[in-house]
Amino acid sequence: MRKAKPKKRVILPDPVYNDQKVSKFVNHLMYDGKKNISYEIFYDAINTVGEKMKNEEKSAL
Repeated sequence: MRKAKPKKRVILPDPVYNDQKVSKFVNHLMYDGKKNISYEIFYDAINTVGEKMKNEEKSAL
């Protein structure tokens, strides 16, 4: 049994959108520690959605 509870880790926000949820999603998307590739996949997907939603008021995120 542990003597003390482990400290909560702070999740840093992503560099483009400055959002912690994006970082959490990318961390779950990551495979074999390839975070850079996961960010590329995520940002390409967001750009694709943004292009299809040009006339919408909401952001692609």
